[in-house]
Amino acid sequence: MTTRIASTAPPSPASTTPLSPHAWTVGGITVHRVEEIALPPETGRWLLPDATEEVVGRQEWLHPDFAGRDGVLRAHSQSFAVETEDGTRLLVDTGIGNGKTRANPAWHGLDTAYLDNLAAAGFSPDDVDLVLLTHLHTDHVGWNTRLVEGSWVPTFRNARHLTSRVERAFWAGRELDEARRQMFADSVVPVEEAGLLDLVDVPEDGVEVAAGVRLLPTPGHTPGHVAVELSSRGRTALITGDCVHHPVQFAHPGIGSCVDIDPARSEATRRGLLASLAGADTLVIGTHFAPPTAGRVIADGAGYRMTPVPATRTRT
Repeated sequence: MTTRIASTAPPSPASTTPLSPHAWTVGGITVHRVEEIALPPETGRWLLPDATEEVVGRQEWLHPDFAGRDGVLRAHSQSFAVETEDGTRLLVDTGIGNGKTRANPAWHGLDTAYLDNLAAAGFSPDDVDLVLLTHLHTDHVGWNTRLVEGSWVPTFRNARHLTSRVERAFWAGRELDEARRQMFADSVVPVEEAGLLDLVDVPEDGVEVAAGVRLLPTPGHTPGHVAVELSSRGRTALITGDCVHHPVQFAHPGIGSCVDIDPARSEATRRGLLASLAGADTLVIGTHFAPPTAGRVIADGAGYRMTPVPATRTRT
């Protein structure tokens, strides 16, 4: 998600009061949802133009959490802070970031409570061991860095940052527009220059990057896009990244994003993934899904639907 949304103003800034964190358990793994902002109402219609009011209205299960009765889709920018059984602490994606110059007015110059929300989940930036980047889009890499004395420096200075080798090579070989160049300059290059970015080869069956944590190839939205699978004690969860942007795509897997690099491949990836998840006990956690954010996939007619699994309050 990187292209400008037709909007005259950004949404109201996220509260500066830390949110009480919520989490799911996956065997011996804990997954905390770390809120950045609720995205503005225009996001859904821009991002998924085929998710019309009529299409959304036919899916009763989307209401009230994932869509309004007016057909407006609800979406969030958020990260997931994960504690593995062996004590490894990792983040999956890092949102939009504060104080950054962005073409999208809803992402420009944010001042959110993201780091406070991360702290409320029990994580400080220096505690993070790994940062897993599902892909290199603006709203997934922003908190890689923060502004210190006029320079963008790594936020998670003790963490290895991992992304697909295919993903980084694609953007390195592509002519970037000014907005994309700005994003790489302030949110990716400083991590590379600090020697903190590791490029990972991701085979068809995925690759384990920490105990119980695998990167799975889910190409199409971008060529090197990955989802993150968590497994422990016979339980499994999948953090989607942008191979699925919104639960409406469960019901209509053919609905794609306007910023998919390869729409046909993105659809094929989504259909294959949903087919593999339907009826399984895997907890699906959507990177942009509004709360309750997670659930299980069930076959429903020609498509699928999601049965929500709300997070539990872990600290107050």
